[in-house]
Parts: sequence; structure tokens; C-alpha cells
Amino acid sequence: MQQLSTPLVTDIPQAGQTSTEETAKLKKQTLEFNKLQKRLRRQMGEAIADYSMITEGDVIMACISGGKDSFAMLEILINLQKAAPVNFKVIAVNLDQKQPGFPEHILPAYFEKIGVPYYIVDKDTYSVVKEKVAEGKTTCGLCSRLRRGTLYSFAESIGATKIALGHHMDDMVETLFLNMFYGGRMKAMPPKLRSDDQRNVVIRPLAYCREKDLIKFSDAKKFPIIPCNLCGSQENLQRQNIKAMLQGWDKQQPGRVESIFRSTQHISPSQLADKNLFDFEQLPLDRSSDKAEYAFTEATVSSAGNGVQMVDVLNL
Repeated sequence: MQQLSTPLVTDIPQAGQTSTEETAKLKKQTLEFNKLQKRLRRQMGEAIADYSMITEGDVIMACISGGKDSFAMLEILINLQKAAPVNFKVIAVNLDQKQPGFPEHILPAYFEKIGVPYYIVDKDTYSVVKEKVAEGKTTCGLCSRLRRGTLYSFAESIGATKIALGHHMDDMVETLFLNMFYGGRMKAMPPKLRSDDQRNVVIRPLAYCREKDLIKFSDAKKFPIIPCNLCGSQENLQRQNIKAMLQGWDKQQPGRVESIFRSTQHISPSQLADKNLFDFEQLPLDRSSDKAEYAFTEATVSSAGNGVQMVDVLNL
């Protein structure tokens, strides 16, 4: 299996200056990075397989925002492409929303450097949002809808069969709690989604990856990160509160975020309360079959009144 590229290390000692301690440190860093990249690659491969995200002949439009997650997704996706059992294409796409101060040169230079086909889509959604949203109000909702509509339309124009987004496990769990706490809905981000008009399929190949691993991977690879606060919109305090809560849980009990995510994969509709998901009205009794053995049936009845006949529960 082909290895991912090695991390970019800037502090390599000059010839003749390498001490035993420096050599050991560099070796340890390299081993840790190799373990990290193998884990991320395995997790992405498992998510793709579990949800049939990529099939023969797919054209994957990888949406690259300039953040650590989308950079990592593109890097690992390209390397998986080289050893995958199916043939598929990867096209990097960035939506330039004309936010003031956006460094337009960074992503094209990066795409050229790694040799991936790419498009830069110019769409001035920034001006639309500023015109439609009152000063002081959050712009995220409208901005997200405009961005999604533009990307969906562009995917069709280039013949993309899947749209890959860089959301990871932490994003999905955070969204679950955001909807529960602030929206009164049990809803998260699915690893694979068909758009409402059924014309596009969205995949999230990083669904099994943790954000803390992606941070380490990004730091080691030295991706040219573009700050995400260029639009000047308000920080999403609700999401930050949820993130802080989950980080606290993760420190107290490592593996809790993974456990919460797994719960979204094992739903028991009859054990919740959604009448649209489970028919609670039609639950007729049926005692025609042999009775199953119940645990802990031994009990006693101390008294009975108003004509109720005593029953020996021990012999039920």
C-alpha cells in the first residue's frame, strides 16, 4: 500500500550538527506522524466503505475552504485514490465569496503545487449577505444557503457525481447537541446525504476522524491555512459552548465523543418518542404465542381488596 507523503520538517539540523538527542527526537516525530496518517487514512477508508461514498467512475468535487479539515480531506483522498479498488477522479473546488481581505492567490498556488485539477468559483455572496442581513445579526444562515446553492449548481456543470465536504466526527456530534439544545430536534450531519431536489449527493469522508488528529496532521503538513474570520461575522457562541462541553467530557472520559457518534448509528425508534418515526397508536396486545421467561418474576402481593383475587406471582 502506498505511503502518504512525509511531514514537512523545518527544524532539521545541518550536516555535522546532528546530535544523538536531535536525531532521536526527529525519529520519534516521524514515527508519530506515520501512525497518525495511517490512522486517518484507515478511518477515511472505513467511512467511505461503510456508506458507499465512492463508486466506480465517480467524479468527486472536493470543496476546499482553506481550513485544516478540507486540506486534510483533499490530501488523504488523493492518496487513497492511488490505491483504491475503484477508479474515481478528484477535482478541488474553492468558492471565492469575495470577502474583503481573502487571499485569492493561496489556493490556486497550492493546487498547482500538488498537481490536482481545480476550479475557483467567483460568486459575490458577501455583498448579497451584507445587503439582506441587518447590521449586528448573524450572517451564517444566509451565507451557508447561498454557498450550498452555488456549489450544488457548479457540481452539475462539471459532471461531479459526489460533493465531498470536510466535516469530521466532532462536527457531527456538535451538530447533534446544537439541534437538541437549541432546536429541540434530534438531528446531526449524516456521512452521506442526497440533496432535497435529489440532484446531488454529499459525502463526508472524514466522518470517522477526530478533530484533534486533524489539527496534528495539519500542523505537521504545514497547510497554507486561510483564517475563517474574514467575513467579520459573529462567532458562533452556541457551537463554541457545545465544543467546550464535549472537550471537557473527552478529558474526563476519553472515547465519549466516539461513543456518542456510534449512538447515531444505532437508533431504536420504539425507544424514543417520535410519532412520525414509530407507530405508538397501533400497539395491540398479542398473547397467542408461548410466554417467554421473564427475569426476576419472583414477587409477593401483601394484600388485595375490592374483590380482587390473590394470585401467587411465584407461579406465573
